[in-house]
Amino acid sequence: MKDYTKALEELARLYPNARPALKYESDYQLLVAVILSAQCTDERVNKVTAELFKEHGTPQSMLELSQEELEKFIYSCGLYKSKAAHILSATRDIAEKFGGQVPGDFNLLKSLAGVGQKTANVVYAVAFGGDAIAVDTHVFRVANRLGIAKGDTPLKVEEGLKRAIPQEDWSKAHHWLIFHGRQVCHSRKPDCAHCTLAGYCEYFEDSGASPSRSSP
Repeated sequence: MKDYTKALEELARLYPNARPALKYESDYQLLVAVILSAQCTDERVNKVTAELFKEHGTPQSMLELSQEELEKFIYSCGLYKSKAAHILSATRDIAEKFGGQVPGDFNLLKSLAGVGQKTANVVYAVAFGGDAIAVDTHVFRVANRLGIAKGDTPLKVEEGLKRAIPQEDWSKAHHWLIFHGRQVCHSRKPDCAHCTLAGYCEYFEDSGASPSRSSP
């Protein structure tokens, strides 16, 4: 397997303070925010949760809402009907099965409605300090382009990243890749000319372009 140590070191140098952009004040609020973030920007989610969490930031207060009432709060996040149903179902399980606390076990997290592999990985890593790599669209794109993990599904990319990256860096690497995808390695027009990872990047190599002066 190709050694991506230098690429990872550069990502760590570029984004030493990379952390979740979602705003939350509890494990439960993080879970709700991550569910809402599916196919939605973190900026939009933060605007929605700023209002939602004023009075409904705990499992108990969330369950005071009907699905229709919750839908009105989260409408602008998209997929609001399914997200509202999942949030309320997951919240009921948290209240009834887990004593009102978000479970810290990865498999128990995945047992909650609306909590798939990516959401469970985020909550497990961020809220509970677990070693995990959540693969969103940015991680998927950057990992494939760099060549660190090639795959046509998020799960395949996650498995590849876990093989290529030391376990103690999994959670940090998740944020590094997200930040690089947002700031440099854009979906439609990646800024290869100013990317200091160009010298390690299969996408850049295949493009036939010359390395930029800022590349290592």
